[in-house]
Amino acid sequence: MPDPLDAVFAALADPTRRAILALLLEDDMAVTDVAAPFGISLAAISKHLGVLARAGLIAQERRGRVVWCKLEPDALRDASVWMQAFGQFDGPDLDALERLLNEEI
Repeated sequence: MPDPLDAVFAALADPTRRAILALLLEDDMAVTDVAAPFGISLAAISKHLGVLARAGLIAQERRGRVVWCKLEPDALRDASVWMQAFGQFDGPDLDALERLLNEEI
């Protein structure tokens, strides 16, 4: 049985799918509304949505003729826990970067 974490990271590897997740952060959306900002076919968006659904990142529900998508808020929990193991690494010091850039000017 494949590792669910592999499916999550594979789904997140694509920039279109990450953009779709960002859209769904705002609210549930019909598939046609999800597709609107992208310059690709509805069929291509549907394939991306399928990958996200199989990874457990979104849920899809048919209401009449319309398929609605919603973000599954707990879906990234396992990925987040896994990534926190790498938290011992310091993030970038943005204050130091700003000071350096100001010195350069």
